[in-house]
Amino acid sequence: MRVYFTFLPTVLFGVLVISAQAPAPRPAGATGRKSTASAGARASGASGVRTAGAAVRPAGATGPRASGVTGARMGLKAAPKPAPPKEMTDEEKTIYALGLNVSRSLKPFVLSAAELDLVKRALTDADAGKPAVDLETWGPKIQGLAQGRAALVLKREKDSSAAYLAAAAKEPGAIKTASGLIYKELTPGTGASPTASDTVKVQYKGTLIDGTVFDSSYKRNEPAQFPLNGVIKGWTEGVQLMKVGGKSRLICPSDLAYGDQGRPSIPGGAALIFEIELLEISGK
Repeated sequence: MRVYFTFLPTVLFGVLVISAQAPAPRPAGATGRKSTASAGARASGASGVRTAGAAVRPAGATGPRASGVTGARMGLKAAPKPAPPKEMTDEEKTIYALGLNVSRSLKPFVLSAAELDLVKRALTDADAGKPAVDLETWGPKIQGLAQGRAALVLKREKDSSAAYLAAAAKEPGAIKTASGLIYKELTPGTGASPTASDTVKVQYKGTLIDGTVFDSSYKRNEPAQFPLNGVIKGWTEGVQLMKVGGKSRLICPSDLAYGDQGRPSIPGGAALIFEIELLEISGK
């Protein structure tokens, strides 16, 4: 059994300058207590208490006073820019790819963050020659764990796919066929429609419902060609609804795709989405 795994402040400075506004002129003979701000100004002298760097304000001026204190004058320095990541060597990239392979192999186990930490701990302990458990005793139990987790993944995938299919069937222009396939024409074609025994030439992209691309002829920069009776049921049915020159979206329930078994890059029970351009019908 192959095992895969992946290894997985800004301090805000502010300067608050509190300045009292010049008191409004008081009518001759006015009585009553004068403002605390005015009294404080008189107590500190005719010029008042000035914050260093504050602009001189005309007598009687009102409104907020602009602070002349800047980060530079306070001796504050801008945070240094982080250094760009170091470019990996070819050997380091290969080792990194090893980690990606480990991650892909662990994905079916649906490990929690705490469980991933256990895997990392096991790698460290094994490297030090001090494993915490006996592999001969606990290793055989991995298969049972895989089967139990696979059942959970299958149920989760089927539930989320069913919800996605139900929503997609309600989209304008979508057609749900008797088999459960959801077909939507994106660009009308003007040519002929193929039959199940025809060989077709297409460009296509296949994604999971979360947007993950698992296959694409566009990425290979080369159209695909195959007999319609040699592909998944969703394709055999859906492409026959198209006309040459057209583009359509097919959403295939798992029973019209790869079923409960799935594929290495496709979970069991997953609904699949294909965008297909029918380029030509190349023969019987």
